[in-house]
This record gives sequence, C-alpha cells and structure tokens, in this order.
Amino acid sequence: MKEFTNYQEHIDNAIAWVWTALPNLIMAIIILVLGLWVLRFINRMVRRFFAKKDYDPTLETFLQSFISAGLKIVLFVLVVTQMGVQSSSLVAIVGAAGLAIGLALQGSLSNFAGGVLILLFKPFKVGDFISAQGVDGTVKEITIFTTKLNTFGNQVAILPNGQLSNNNIINYNAEKIRRDKIDVGIGYGSNIKKGKDILLQICAENENILKEPVPEVYVGALADSSVNLTLRFWANNENFWAAHFYVLEELKNRFDAAGIEIPFPQRVMHAPAKRASEA
Repeated sequence: MKEFTNYQEHIDNAIAWVWTALPNLIMAIIILVLGLWVLRFINRMVRRFFAKKDYDPTLETFLQSFISAGLKIVLFVLVVTQMGVQSSSLVAIVGAAGLAIGLALQGSLSNFAGGVLILLFKPFKVGDFISAQGVDGTVKEITIFTTKLNTFGNQVAILPNGQLSNNNIINYNAEKIRRDKIDVGIGYGSNIKKGKDILLQICAENENILKEPVPEVYVGALADSSVNLTLRFWANNENFWAAHFYVLEELKNRFDAAGIEIPFPQRVMHAPAKRASEA
C-alpha cells in the first residue's frame, strides 16, 4: 500500500510539472516555428542581396551559410531559455567554448579573416598574375583559408590568406596594359644615336608593342665599361611576354649586324716577365 502511495505521488508530481512546464513548452514551440519562418525569410533576402552584388561565388556561399548558422544559434538560445534554462549559464558555456576554440584555431581564424577580406575587396581574382610572399604565379583558386597559384614551372603554390592579406601584393593584371623596361649596355666607342634608333625601330615593327603610349629610349647610366640604354614600351597583358622576349632577341641580332658592341665582363691575365737568367 505504501509503494502504491509513493507511485501515485510520483505521478502527481509529474502531472504538476507538466502543467507547470506546458506554457513554456508551448511558447518555445511557437518561438521555434516563427523563428524558422523568419530564418527562411532572411535567407531569401540575403540571397537576393548577393544576386545584385558582384561578389565572388565562394564568398557568397560562405557568408550565406555563416549568416544562416548564426541565426540558428540565436534561435536555439531563445528556445532553450524559454524552456527554463538560465540564459546566463548558457551564455557562459557558449563563451567558454568559443574562447577555447578561438585559442586552438588562432592561425585558422587569421586565414579565415584574410580570406573574407580577399574575397570581399578583390585585390586580385582567378586568372590574375601576381607576386606575393616571394612567389610569382597565376591565381588558380581562392578559398576561405588559402589561395592557390600556378607558378612558371606549373607547380601549385598554396599561400595562407592571413599572411597574404597582410603583406604586399603586386597584381600585374590589375591594368589592361603593362610597361616593360629593358636595359642594355653598349660600348663607349659605339654610336649612341644608332643604338637608340635600332631599339625604336624594333618597337615600331612589332605588332605586340603599342604605338601609344610612344616607346622611348634614353641613356640610363654611364657605367664603368658601357653606356647603358634604357628602353621603355607598353604592351597588352596577353602580349607582354611575347613582346619582351622578341625585343631581347632582336636587339642582340641587330646590334651585332650594325657593329654595336655589347660589353661583357672580361678578365685579363698578365704573365710575369722572365728573369734574364731564365732567358
């Protein structure tokens, strides 16, 4: 009989708890349903916003997922606190967990922040030829954490976005045209005007070299063993290297044909004179 009384007491306590918790449970369900509807509405608005902006698809996908996850966390906190869990305790737990994760992933978070900045402000894009972190190459892929470059030798260089976003970057494709600068030394006995005319003629005959802005040649320096001529010309990005290598080859061939000397370092050996007794 005593066991039945205890059993009945447990049932009564359970029923009382259900009646006490029922309003909070119903309110939590209402908040959950309304919250999920609001989340879907906000996600649609975010997608429409990104559809009107010219952001990188990688950044758009990531930010949409990030916003959606953040809103779901907020909704979860609201539902849990409505069911009676102390919000201060929950915030403390989430804060401690966030701090621990942040300390453990410092490098990754730095790369993550750098990736967001690169994708948002676009200092370069896929297909651009850049120089960064001592590496030259064509941008193959930009992700949230790393950027991949194809080097001249067709190797793949993987650069962390944290360092990439905080250091100097040279983007050779930021403008449609590039200016080249080629220095060549001629002998002091050679005709300077003739050398300059040959360089300008090479530029005039090559279709990859732009005629506007006008190519120019000037004496860059009077060096120890040569008069250094500096040639500057412009070319479209896609034709830049073809023009560069053409000019190098042609100036050597035409200087040789015109008798213009291109000095190079030489070492002169002096043999000691023989003594009279050895003669």
